[in-house]
Amino acid sequence: MLRPPPQLTVSAWAEQHRILGSRASSEPGPWRTSRTPYLRDVMDALSAVHPAQRVVVMKGAQTGGSEAGNNWLGYIMHHVPAPVLAVQPTVELAKRFSRQRIDPLLEETPALRDRVAPARARDSGNTMLSKEFPGGILVLTGANSAVGLRSMPARFLFLDEVDAYPGDIEGEGDPIALAEARARTFGWRRKAFLVSTPTIAGRSRIEREYAASDQRRYFLPCPQCGAMQWLKFERLIWEKGDPRSVRYHCEECDTPIEEHHKTAMLAAGEWQPTAEAENPHTIGFHISALYSPVGWLSWEQIARDWEAAQGKAEDLKTFRNTVLGETWQDRGEAPDWERLVERREDFRLGVVAQDALVLTAGVDVQDDRLECDVWAWAEGYSSWLVDHIVIAGSPRERAPWDALAELLARDWPRANGGAIRIAKACVDTGGRDTAAVYGHLRRLRDPRIAPTKGVDGWNRAQPVQGPTPVDALVDGRKLRRGLKLWTVSVSTWKVDLYRRLWLGRGEAAEFPPGWVHLPQGIEVEWIKQLVAEQLHQVKDRRGFVRQEWAKLRDRNEALDCAVLARAALWLLGADRYGERFWQRLREDIANAPVASQVMEATAPTAAPNPETPPMMRRPGWLAPRGGWLR
Repeated sequence: MLRPPPQLTVSAWAEQHRILGSRASSEPGPWRTSRTPYLRDVMDALSAVHPAQRVVVMKGAQTGGSEAGNNWLGYIMHHVPAPVLAVQPTVELAKRFSRQRIDPLLEETPALRDRVAPARARDSGNTMLSKEFPGGILVLTGANSAVGLRSMPARFLFLDEVDAYPGDIEGEGDPIALAEARARTFGWRRKAFLVSTPTIAGRSRIEREYAASDQRRYFLPCPQCGAMQWLKFERLIWEKGDPRSVRYHCEECDTPIEEHHKTAMLAAGEWQPTAEAENPHTIGFHISALYSPVGWLSWEQIARDWEAAQGKAEDLKTFRNTVLGETWQDRGEAPDWERLVERREDFRLGVVAQDALVLTAGVDVQDDRLECDVWAWAEGYSSWLVDHIVIAGSPRERAPWDALAELLARDWPRANGGAIRIAKACVDTGGRDTAAVYGHLRRLRDPRIAPTKGVDGWNRAQPVQGPTPVDALVDGRKLRRGLKLWTVSVSTWKVDLYRRLWLGRGEAAEFPPGWVHLPQGIEVEWIKQLVAEQLHQVKDRRGFVRQEWAKLRDRNEALDCAVLARAALWLLGADRYGERFWQRLREDIANAPVASQVMEATAPTAAPNPETPPMMRRPGWLAPRGGWLR
């Protein structure tokens, strides 16, 4: 305890002791920092003799950042024994990290093999989430566990993939802040290592932490003119359709640089700060997959991935996050409503398009009415507004809910013959009459209705989560856990809708996948409501930038209903099952009888209205079929 910290750096320790096995590495054998020279400064900043207290790495894939963290853990166990807390996004990922990374580290590195007793030994202190060693302990936990984050004081923190952490953990706050609170008692001797690939601009934790650092970049010399520069994707140039022609062009002399020069360039590179850190004890590194050593991810493959991602927003986002190590900028600005009015199409309200395969509905509850929008969907998430219905009446009363039950029993005619019913409806339960809404939805007992509550949800693992049992008030009697409530990440679906509204056709004759079709008969006011909000960047109390939605107009019911209808499609399984989902729908429609027949509505349990005409529906839409769609 009284010994001064050893003058050994993490990179020197790794060179002397670290052995990579086939389970954890594509290149088994002794660790060689010369393979990834840019990791030397990162690892040395984690050394006990370095004054940095927070080390931030924003990275792309195939760069070795996580292995630098594993070297640090081995260094601590061998040379600087102390309590260590390693945090993964979830407890399950922490268990996987223990099996796939920590166990091979202990088994294949001779210097560590005797520091931790075998797991099978009695009272060994070696469990899945806890590794005891002389003078310290390594505890692994998930950012989704508040108990795990406050379980112990820790001098060292290894926070991996921080952008996948939840925003608020069990109501106790940010998981990074909770973890760092564990190290405060160690004062200047504490050290935290934050590493992650980034996600969405304005919501990315690693981007926020990197922006607060000195923002170091790895500068490489040009093999021709010697000019130092950090690699930018814009300087990677190739002939369209021929990724094999890819070359990196020097910023100074514009000479094409072939990839085989990269090994020598990496060896001669150096880290240079590009900003002044808000905290002098915080240093930050950014590295993209453009720096990936020869033999790992090549420039040619990067060019191929870029060409393959064109026209696919999700693939472009993945490319920017995982290859370039940069955040993705969501297009959260509202499309011009005038443009949407002009592009309305010549099809009638109330009729389902020929190409549509399934109907969902979103119901927004207001003080004096229910607003319901029915949307049709096809493969690629192309959508058609089928109808907009306003049901007058207070949500506290029975009448509007009975009218909603009749609406759900209705059959919607298809343009090419036959009929189809609404497969799922999400109903917003927020507002001042939540208890009454719960009670009426409980009374209806329609399995197609999903009671929902909207949340911001930028950092949620799933865009729709639940269900969570809640109490419902039925006929004045409180039923404990009488209703199952889903929480919907409204931000996720608003961004998804705006992305699809911004799609353009150009000179193409066909509509691109994801196109939003609006009928000629829909009112201009409804279209204004559809784009009534916009993303704005605001600063929180700590000065960090975050994004939030702000209203451009007072009324936004059409936007809320569109979000709920998309969440209903998610609940049906479109996002989970993919092609299997759409193929099953195509088979159902192909096998459905086209002849019009009067069918008895089976979904609602409310008393039928004798004035309501008999409804027509395609039989067997939700019939039991091996439980797949149910």
